[in-house]
Amino acid sequence: MTARPPTVRLRRLASELKRARKATGLSQDDVTARTRVSPATLYRIEKPEGRPQMRTLLTLLDVYEVSDNQRTRIIALHEGADTQGWLRPCHDALRDEYNAYIQFEAEAKTIRNWEALYVPGLLQTEPYAHAVIRGHLPHAEPEDVAQRVRTRMDRQAVLAAEHPLELTAIMDEAALHRQVGGPRVMVEQLQRLEATADLSHVSLQLIPWEAGAHPGMPGSFVVLSFADPEDGQIVYIDSMANDSFLETPADIDRYTGIFDHLRTLALNPDDSLALIARTRHERTRELEKA
Repeated sequence: MTARPPTVRLRRLASELKRARKATGLSQDDVTARTRVSPATLYRIEKPEGRPQMRTLLTLLDVYEVSDNQRTRIIALHEGADTQGWLRPCHDALRDEYNAYIQFEAEAKTIRNWEALYVPGLLQTEPYAHAVIRGHLPHAEPEDVAQRVRTRMDRQAVLAAEHPLELTAIMDEAALHRQVGGPRVMVEQLQRLEATADLSHVSLQLIPWEAGAHPGMPGSFVVLSFADPEDGQIVYIDSMANDSFLETPADIDRYTGIFDHLRTLALNPDDSLALIARTRHERTRELEKA
């Protein structure tokens, strides 16, 4: 076992094994009774504090009676558990990586989110989210779009939890003016931003047009931090080319540095809120004239 921060794959391996155990209704003591895996070992595996030996892993998979597909996925995670970073091309299997992100998001203490074109997912209204997803996936079946929208709405529970996620979001002003879903949807979305900005655990800032070119223009990203400093940090990037998790010190330093620079370019939270309000008033007047 190792004391260094767990890699993304190791976190994912731990959560897959824990979920498989719970799906069988077995406690850790039950597993120990059925195998020679000690409670301490099970705790370290699910924490996660290290990669289990292959024979231990195979024993657990047998006890949990996982499907062949799940077994293949878990063994692949085990083989790369000590490797930092996670990069996968965008295709139908992206759902696995997105599910991993959702889990990390739910476990995170703080999130720093930069969005170049859209409102952050955690702050989107349902109609806005539907328009975004439909725009991204123009050939998707309605049921698939609806499922993705429900998932995005469910994710927002982290902001209403007893110990809510601390969210620092920075957006380009472009996100206020892009007519995602049409004027009425945008007015509702701007109202949502105004309401959310009043939450003590949410900080929202905007980079105005006047800032010109800036280092966030190539694309959006999220930096996740966890309550336990030993867990380190993760950078998540979702793009058309690939879906990636980054966790090397160099990558963390690079993206946290970019985020800090964007904060210096952004309006302060009060001025950002005022810009949102002005934009909403303009959109409302346009609707009234229509």
